[in-house]
Amino acid sequence: MKMKPQAYQAHRVHPFAPVAPRTCTLPQRIVVAKARQLPDALLFDCDGVLVDTERDGHRISFNEAFKQKGLDHEWDVDLYGELLEIGGGKERMTKYFNDHPDREPFRSTQDPAARKALVAELHALKTALFTQLVESGAMPLRPGVARLVGEAISAGVPVAVCSTSNEKAVSSIVRVMLGPQVAEVMRVFAGDIVPKKKPDPAIYLLAARELGVDPARCVVVEDSGIGLKAAKAAGMTCIVTKSSYTAGEDFSAADAVFPSLGEDSDPDRVTLDRLCQLLEQAQANALA
Repeated sequence: MKMKPQAYQAHRVHPFAPVAPRTCTLPQRIVVAKARQLPDALLFDCDGVLVDTERDGHRISFNEAFKQKGLDHEWDVDLYGELLEIGGGKERMTKYFNDHPDREPFRSTQDPAARKALVAELHALKTALFTQLVESGAMPLRPGVARLVGEAISAGVPVAVCSTSNEKAVSSIVRVMLGPQVAEVMRVFAGDIVPKKKPDPAIYLLAARELGVDPARCVVVEDSGIGLKAAKAAGMTCIVTKSSYTAGEDFSAADAVFPSLGEDSDPDRVTLDRLCQLLEQAQANALA
């Protein structure tokens, strides 16, 4: 149960083909005690990881979409926290409307195909509203995101976003919040690109396949229990940065848990070298 919130494409190779281990070549400000094997890729969830979007981004946009379509529904903070147990916005709406069959829009829409089309239309409107919110710059990046993405890119580690959210919305966040240069090299795998959403590992396995990397040598940054399950089911190392809606979830399966990635001045910040250590430890544990 969720807690109440607090106020490039790499050239394709066979995913498991032998490759020469790369070593960390980090920015000069980071002191590395010894050369470490780099991750094959660094994969980020979007909502709650790059930006804490759920409460004051997606929720607000869903409610505005309902209002514009004349639907008498409003998802308050607590209810939305419960709905986040379901991966995907269309899936979330479908579950909610199915739970309220005596109210519109499903009261007068009985045909399954018509219901699916209605939800898709609502979700498209919600995505447009959310994109406007992103474009306004109203939601800042979470601490340390830009720094860690920059470290990875500087070291030659492929970076990507793997999200259940709409691809257009995720791409807008990357472009607006991280800038066009990062957007050019940061692949986005999102939305309905896979048939099953988190906690299914499909999105992470697709990213590994498209990037031409071994899932066991990927590091994921997640913020939710369903995201953690997806990453671990894909055989990846996964750290969690808790977000406003997920502070009370069970992250015992994570390789490490942090309140955030940390700012430059934070002595306990999550660095690329730290992720190298966690990857080494995870691989050693797998062989034990």
